[in-house]
Amino acid sequence: MSRGRAPAVLLGGVASLLLSFVWMPALLPVASRLLLLPRALLTMASGSPPTQPSPASDSGSGYVPGSVSAAFVTCPNEKVAKEIARAVVEKRLAACVNLIPQITSIYEWKGKIEEDSEVLMMIKTQSSLVPALTDFVRSVHPYEVAEVIALPVEQGNFPYLQWVRQVTESVSDSSTVLP
Repeated sequence: MSRGRAPAVLLGGVASLLLSFVWMPALLPVASRLLLLPRALLTMASGSPPTQPSPASDSGSGYVPGSVSAAFVTCPNEKVAKEIARAVVEKRLAACVNLIPQITSIYEWKGKIEEDSEVLMMIKTQSSLVPALTDFVRSVHPYEVAEVIALPVEQGNFPYLQWVRQVTESVSDSSTVLP
């Protein structure tokens, strides 16, 4: 390989690595089922009925995968992000909000490619509260179309996940949450 091609090869490797991080969460459910395949084949060969994995984690914690979510919201600046973060924690729509400053967002908006510096909010909440969280963020966010996306948490530190549920429990018991 000539020296002139090394950066392109390295860049391709970096791009592949970044792409794997993007696709990895989507592939985890499929991969976890593939890991069960050898056990299923062994039980079929032995003649005993296959067993289904329990919804609790391997540690027997009792956590139901997906009952907690990490929601992501972008804000135009730290002031707006802090105001929204404080409000969702005070309203118990979230147990915790991390603010990640100085991200760069590149996106298409109204036919034009835009690039902005933003603050990313990572919000931990119960999955059942994501609709109320989304409604609240939309009601106070300065953007015409606020980004609110949520991913279910499949695994994690059980005491932390339990704390998230405990802190937000009173809200999930009520039927409505007002902004």
